Amino acid sequence: MTSAVHWLDFWNLFQQFASLSLLGVGGAITTAPEMHRFLVDETHWLSDMQFSSSIALAQASPGPNVLFVALMGWNVGLNAAGGFGAGPLAWAWGLMGVLTTMLGIMLPSSVLTYTATRWAHRNRDLRAVKAFKTGMAPIVIALLISTGWLLTAAHNQADRDWPLWVLTAVAAVLVWRTKIHLLWMLGAGALLGALGLI
Repeated sequence: MTSAVHWLDFWNLFQQFASLSLLGVGGAITTAPEMHRFLVDETHWLSDMQFSSSIALAQASPGPNVLFVALMGWNVGLNAAGGFGAGPLAWAWGLMGVLTTMLGIMLPSSVLTYTATRWAHRNRDLRAVKAFKTGMAPIVIALLISTGWLLTAAHNQADRDWPLWVLTAVAAVLVWRTKIHLLWMLGAGALLGALGLI
């Protein structure tokens, strides 16, 4: 997917991710629906497949969950340059996208977290601090559910994707009722996918 992205658009990209940084309660992944709205629906800088692939690849790889933001920035930069065929220019624009999105998503929340944590630690016995911590749990859960809903919306073919739903239900029950390590379930899912069963 190629789209017209100019230097000023990188500033808009930074501003968008900086504002999402302050809304990322529960991690950057909770802001994925808003990222999708901006990058795919509104600006068309990413395709639906690039968006979903960025999240899937980052979640499957070791490291912090926020890596999907870097992949989205990379794809925006590559699309701006015209793809890998643009040579070194594509790499430069890709790195510009990574830098823009990562600074945007990390800088405001890091400063806010550092400042707020120091204040909350000094005032940890206040009723308001305890209430805030307790009240954030349902918000984080709702944001994670909306992210999951967005990522499954692309698979809206129930007649073809029913094995994925069955596997999801089995994995959820196993996580809930057993002590099987998640890596075993990830490995089993990968094996079933490689064998073409899902």
